[in-house]
Amino acid sequence: MRSRFKHRRKRLQKIMKCLCSGELVVREEDTMVPNSSESLATKDYYSSTVSGISGQDIGQVERTRPDSGNIQEVESSLRESGVLNYEEARALLGRYEYQEGNIEAALHVFEGIDIASVTPKIKNFLAKSRERPKRRSRNYTTPLMSIHTSGLLLEAILLKAKCLQVLGRFKESGQTCKVILDMIESSLPEGLPGNFGAECKLQETLSKAVELLPELWKLADCPREVILSYRHALLHRWNLDAETTAKIQKEFAIFLLYSGEEEIPPDLRSHMDSSFVPRNNIEEAILLLMILQRKISLNKIEWDPSILEHLSFALSVSGDLTALANQWEELLPGTINRRERYHALALCYYGADKDLVALNLLRKLLSSREDPKHVPALLMASKICCENPDFAKDGVSFASRVLESLDERCQQLESLANCLLGVSLSTYSKLAVTNSETFERQSEALHSLEAASTMTRMSDPLVLYYYSLECAEQRKLDSALHYAKRLLNLEAGSNIKGWLLLARILSAQKHFLDAESIIDAALDRTGIWDQGDLLRTKAKLQIAQGKLPGAIKTYTQLLAILLVQRKTFGSRKKLYKDDRDHARNLEVEIWHDLANVYISLSQWQDAEVCLSKSKAIKLYSASRCHVIGTIYEAQGLYKEALKAFRDALNLDPEHVASLISTALVLRRYGPQSNPAVRSFLMDALRLDKSNASAWYHLGILHKAEGRLLEAAECFQAANSLEESEPVEPFR
Repeated sequence: MRSRFKHRRKRLQKIMKCLCSGELVVREEDTMVPNSSESLATKDYYSSTVSGISGQDIGQVERTRPDSGNIQEVESSLRESGVLNYEEARALLGRYEYQEGNIEAALHVFEGIDIASVTPKIKNFLAKSRERPKRRSRNYTTPLMSIHTSGLLLEAILLKAKCLQVLGRFKESGQTCKVILDMIESSLPEGLPGNFGAECKLQETLSKAVELLPELWKLADCPREVILSYRHALLHRWNLDAETTAKIQKEFAIFLLYSGEEEIPPDLRSHMDSSFVPRNNIEEAILLLMILQRKISLNKIEWDPSILEHLSFALSVSGDLTALANQWEELLPGTINRRERYHALALCYYGADKDLVALNLLRKLLSSREDPKHVPALLMASKICCENPDFAKDGVSFASRVLESLDERCQQLESLANCLLGVSLSTYSKLAVTNSETFERQSEALHSLEAASTMTRMSDPLVLYYYSLECAEQRKLDSALHYAKRLLNLEAGSNIKGWLLLARILSAQKHFLDAESIIDAALDRTGIWDQGDLLRTKAKLQIAQGKLPGAIKTYTQLLAILLVQRKTFGSRKKLYKDDRDHARNLEVEIWHDLANVYISLSQWQDAEVCLSKSKAIKLYSASRCHVIGTIYEAQGLYKEALKAFRDALNLDPEHVASLISTALVLRRYGPQSNPAVRSFLMDALRLDKSNASAWYHLGILHKAEGRLLEAAECFQAANSLEESEPVEPFR
């Protein structure tokens, strides 16, 4: 060991001889101060690199026990050369040990530097460095520390922090690294001047310290200090280059997104009144990532696909997919593949409830010039079209193209395509003109859904749900009940849609008590904010059993939940837009349901109060106009009722209940109104072929006009549908 240090001492002495080739002013005191331009020895600082072994595997770092005697011997040799003071000697020797991989020895050397004593000197130099240099006077005072000495000592502090990091003393390492930033910030509160310390790599040391400090606090598990150090790095003028700043911004955004910490909001005083102030981690991360995306668009930094990936996650979590679409659209041409852009934009707009925009983008992607066999795009297009009657035929086409493209190569995707094909055919069957067309499309739909369930071995909840739903709509209630129970067991009761479907199937079988028990079981397993649809179904089950007071109580409970939910979340916008819209529409419909209960009890004033409440939430509503018409009709005011029903149809021409009610009121005006009555009833059946009331009243009309055979068919259809009619539509 001693021979090793002798060898090291000889090597360092040779270095010092080379550095000391010029004239040097040597003091006789033990602590030696070079001349005003500092010795060439300190310039060895900027002739070597600041970087050490920070990127090496810690497990491979050589750690030798420091020998105090040998270190002092080498240090004495450096000082005896006549060019270095105590701190400089230790800084150079510590750097040499660090570069050699002797972390403990380097730390031992660095700990010998009295940081408290050199800090005022460095601060004094930094503060004076901004002043205009004065003419040199012959009255010599103690010269300022030179920029090279300052850089050498600051590098020593940084390397000490790295040594502590390697040894696992992360908190001490962070505190040591913070000394550098505090020292420079207190000396230069307005920031560093341009190109400051470039000739001696002082700026490089500072940049590394700014970048290292947040990482040290992460390792020390101090999330508050991590956030503060990142913000400090970005808000203070450190003269960081564009790439370093971008790297810090990206790492800060990643920490905000995935750390799980919600420590401290940004300081509002650091922003102008008109500027955007993030309210939480997600918003702050989005702001940082959007800044990075803008830098990429301006060619200030290189393209980094991970930035867009993190931004996609952040905006998806926040529910602002339209903003995400804007980010994709702002990408420069050639940045990403055009097909990938179309697909990503379609996903964004579909998630933002802009189905037509998404569908048009998918049509471009699936055109003959692009990729007509792009399976993900075909599946997504079929998903958009499958439950929309206007595009159901296109949904059938897209799903069929998926099956042709796969050609039995992927059973999972094939089962999904069969499921979407079945749902599209089911929707398309409602547009059929003849009964034979309806029957054919319904049979094909059931066949496709059965094929999908067979491929998945009854283990896919989505397939089971739609299979059970189709069986229920075709009034195959026993099969529907079997698959609904299987779905509930498969999902372990985690999905409200499964509970509702099972309850509705039981209500169609007139097992109201069993259906209500199912709803009660679902309520026990569901959070209070998700109980809206369940409570509404329970109220309708109570109405079907004639328990009107119980239904009123259930509706009141539901309205109380919605009111608290709106007050709790509405003002702070913590609900996604579609969730807020669903809660708002549900509240309106609940008031209308409650009004209908009061109408059946002839409590007109209570019914009107309910309607005023719904109007305060939504000014224009077809269902509210229909309830108003129902009140007038019950009071014998048929002219006013007819006007209310027409108002409802003006708002929604496809409002089935208003079509039927209009036909019933018109029948009271005599046989001359029969053509209009027939027209309204046929329109209602065109929109809802399973409406028992429309079939019944159409039968009444046929009977009055002497068409007994048609009347018998209508009565038979009405009776069959009424026997299997659920308290709410299955779909």
